[in-house]
Parts: sequence; C-alpha cells; structure tokens
Amino acid sequence: MNQIREWLESISWKNFTIEVASSDASFRSYYRVYRDETSYILMDSSRQKESLSPFLDMQKRLFSVGVRVPQVIEKNLESGYLILEDFGSTHLLDVLNDNNKKEYYRQAIDEIVLMQKADVSGLPLYDKEFLIFEMNLCNEWYLGKHLDIHLDTQKLSILTNIIETIADEVLLQPGGVFVHRDFHSRNIMIDKNGKLGVIDFQDARCGSITYDLVSLLKDCYIEINEVARDELVLYFRDKKGLDVDDKTMIKWFDMMGLQRHIKVLGIFARLYHRDGKDGYLKDIPLTLKYVKETAKKYPQTKELLDIL
Repeated sequence: MNQIREWLESISWKNFTIEVASSDASFRSYYRVYRDETSYILMDSSRQKESLSPFLDMQKRLFSVGVRVPQVIEKNLESGYLILEDFGSTHLLDVLNDNNKKEYYRQAIDEIVLMQKADVSGLPLYDKEFLIFEMNLCNEWYLGKHLDIHLDTQKLSILTNIIETIADEVLLQPGGVFVHRDFHSRNIMIDKNGKLGVIDFQDARCGSITYDLVSLLKDCYIEINEVARDELVLYFRDKKGLDVDDKTMIKWFDMMGLQRHIKVLGIFARLYHRDGKDGYLKDIPLTLKYVKETAKKYPQTKELLDIL
C-alpha cells in the first residue's frame, strides 16, 4: 500500500485516508480512498497491468450507450492503478427480497439491453472454439482435479459430443452483441440513491444475446424460482423486440445456461486447486443443480446427468 500512497501524494491527493475495499477472483485488489468527504475506489491491477487497457476500453464503450459504469477519475497505467467513481459497497445480492426482486431484475435486464447496444468492433468472439474451450474446463478441473474422476473413452466421447451440441445450439440464437460475461448480483452495485451500477466488465466479448441474461437469472450465488425466472426471460425478449415464441426463447436461455454453468464448475474448482481460493466451493452445489435441471429437459443433453 505504500506505493499507492506515494502515487496519490505525487498527484497532489492530500489529506486522504485509505482502506481495503475488496478483492476479486483475479489478481486485482480494491481500496476505498476518502478525500474531502468524498469516497473513491482505487483499483490496484499492479499484478495484472495488462487488464487496465481492456477495462478502460469497455468502460468507454458502455458509458457511450448510457450504461451506468464508474467514471474514471485518475489513472496510472504504468503502475497499474485507476481511481474510479465509488458506487458504494452494497451489491444487488445484499438487497434482493421477495418484495423488490422483480423490479430490480427488470432494471438489471434493462441494463443488459443497453449494454447490447455498445460497440463490439475488435472484441474477441464467443465462437464455437471458445464456447467449447470454456466447457472443457469442467472435465479438466471439476471432474479431474476436484472429484478425481477420469472418464473412460466412452463417457469422454459422450461428453465431447454433448459439449459440441451445446455450442451449436448456442450459436443458433442471435449474437454479435456486447457480452459482459459476469453480469450477476455481485457485480451489480446499488448506490445510496438505489440506482444500479455495473462493474467488472473488462473481460467482455462479442457473443449471444442470452449470456448476460443467464448470468443474472441463473446466478451462481442466489436462486430465483423457475416461474419468475421464465417470466423475466420473456420480459427480456419483449424489451429486445425479438420475434420468437416462448418455447424457443426459453431453449436459447437454457442452452446458454448449460454452456455457462458447465464452464463455471471448472472455474470454481480451478480457483480452489490452482489459485488457493476456497470461497467459491460453496457455490458449486447451486451451479451443479442448474446444469442437472436443464440437462434433463432436452434429449440431446440428458446423458450429461450420468456423467455428473
């Protein structure tokens, strides 16, 4: 923290106080800096400096279409520091209850619709190769490392075919839009005025319309009932003006959900076994539940239940 203090003093930030705010699943750390009765967030990416340019790029793209992202106050790309607008420390996850969740989820879906208007030129694609690459993390880290299960040739062939089928199904739905990739209740902030703010968008890609919707409505950290969820999926469809029937829209959502949650099983296991972060292990059961519930709905994915 001494280097941070030295930098703040070098840019004439006087009489400030600083405290740890949080860290995330990457190598970034966050500090809250108070100055003149105003608080700011200092993002320390000194161990991952290459992530700052994408962050600034995505921030600009989202801000330009009206998505509420933190404004950049100061930056030091050489050292890996950004000072950002502070949305507070209250996450959507902290405030959701039976009385407000429908309205908050609709507001969050409205933000997705806005995000999907952002410029996607030059963004890496969520193509078939990448969709499959992500899902393969499940076999490597969740089955292999975490459960010590090593599939025989037959089961590996079945899993490979299912993964390819899911990727093909995902690519049947409309795409070519800005995908936040981690749009869930811990990355949506609620400020002191009750307004939503979006964070952690630096890893965005260009992909399918339902990815961020899945992240939100099949959140790995909080579950909503299926009836309410399906209603919100159709709210998104109508808000987007998509000309598609209910069954097809739900299938698009389900297949995207399978892709994301198969991937997430692998990532949660990798965070523990490779990075020494055990905080996500408790979120595996809900993630696994999503995969099982969806896999059994469709003939082409039912065999995934036997593997899991």
